[in-house]
Amino acid sequence: MSDVNIDQVINQMRILAQNNVVPELNSEPRPEFSEILGDSIKQVNELQQNASSLKVSFESGDQSVDLPEVMVAAQKASISFEAITEVRNKLLTAYQEVMNMQI
Repeated sequence: MSDVNIDQVINQMRILAQNNVVPELNSEPRPEFSEILGDSIKQVNELQQNASSLKVSFESGDQSVDLPEVMVAAQKASISFEAITEVRNKLLTAYQEVMNMQI
């Protein structure tokens, strides 16, 4: 399992958000964090399902599916799962820190 630097991932997400989401007077409201997180989890799930279906197709002898395609899909699913797990871990850590703050 490779190490995923969550701080780099979060910084990249911030940069992408800044580049793609520019507030305008008549623009749609920004999506809630929970929506973004939910969409990310759905995307990870879709990648895992795609990798699984490609693997099953390859194992059953489907000539239209080649091994490199299966391996790339499996790696994409694995990396995305690791990234979302790291995001979850960071969120839990942040939540615990907030809960332990003295008022």
